[in-house]
Amino acid sequence: MEELAIFGGKPVREKPISYGRQCIEQDDIDAVVASLKSDFITTGPQTTAMEKKLCEVTGAKYAVAVANGTAALHLAAMAAGFQAGDEVIVSSITFAASSNCVLYCGATPVFADIRPDTYNINPEEIRKLITPKTKGIVAVDFTGQAVEHDEIQKICEENHLIFIEDAAHAIGTKYKGKPVGSLADMTCFSFHPVKTVTGGEGGAITTNDEKLYHHLLRLRTHGITRNQEEMVHPTDARWYNEQVELGYNYRMTDFQAALVLSQLHKLGRFSARRKEIVKQYDEAFSRMPELLVQREIPESDTTRHLYILRLNPEKLTCDRRQFFDALYAENICAQVHYLPVYWHSYYEKLGYKKGLCPNAEKYYEEVMSIPLFYSMTDGDVEDVIRAVKKLVAYYRK
Repeated sequence: MEELAIFGGKPVREKPISYGRQCIEQDDIDAVVASLKSDFITTGPQTTAMEKKLCEVTGAKYAVAVANGTAALHLAAMAAGFQAGDEVIVSSITFAASSNCVLYCGATPVFADIRPDTYNINPEEIRKLITPKTKGIVAVDFTGQAVEHDEIQKICEENHLIFIEDAAHAIGTKYKGKPVGSLADMTCFSFHPVKTVTGGEGGAITTNDEKLYHHLLRLRTHGITRNQEEMVHPTDARWYNEQVELGYNYRMTDFQAALVLSQLHKLGRFSARRKEIVKQYDEAFSRMPELLVQREIPESDTTRHLYILRLNPEKLTCDRRQFFDALYAENICAQVHYLPVYWHSYYEKLGYKKGLCPNAEKYYEEVMSIPLFYSMTDGDVEDVIRAVKKLVAYYRK
């Protein structure tokens, strides 16, 4: 049996490979440079063009570019009207921002458990949590796979709830042939470097609701408007603007928007390569009883942001930490996505306790994310597969 690198053996590869990274090409650089040389370097023509392109990609009527994905969630929660006394049902396996946006508004996050095989929020669990205080749902397209829209929308319609879709992982994904971004009341995107499309940082909200759109525009810029119809004291003076509510400075720079716009033109190519890599991983790992492969619902045509490697503890002599550290020693730099949100110490201080979502907690103990990004070569993919197989062979019961 081949000796593991963590015990002194030779690593599968010499150069470390991370779980995710951006792909910046010369045309992306050229677009940013051109923007920097232009008259506008913030909230100018590139931002407008990027928002228009995002509408084309998602099928949404309106898009609002913002500083990052967290800002997108915050503004969506504000536009939804979440406030003190409200409850908002949130996915339990997600980045903290999906839930923090509820707290920012003074409302209370209520965590719903996941399906044990898709890792997405379970609509049946959502139904159990609805009370007279429930105002909305923040459902996360975890790993890029679309949530069960039909069921969640039905729940929202029956209970008069706002549906915010956190699609930070899911640009390029379709549900029943319709792009993510055109389905929920508001959909939030992230353009962080490890995402499929990047602006360095950046985010956006899409919606089909004109009233929400104009509200989001105001909230993005301090709550200030130049639209006379929105003013309390309207005037036709060219210089006049009026703050009509409390908003934030969540604008995106124009050179960031130029990068996102350039990247959006490549989304088809980026998506296709990610699907190729996922297929290779699935084919390799689905034959191994020591590993569990994420199930994808047939309605979701997924552009995967993350590939989750899940261990079957009944078939292995190691735990997740041992497997993770051994994989790192082979120069395969995995990550874990995510800790159940309510396990964070801040949420403990708010009174949340372990045991709320058993499927989410079991999931967390058994998973890690392995490399998945557009610029991976076939050799990189083979290295990851070889390293995982090497570890499974060593730790197999």
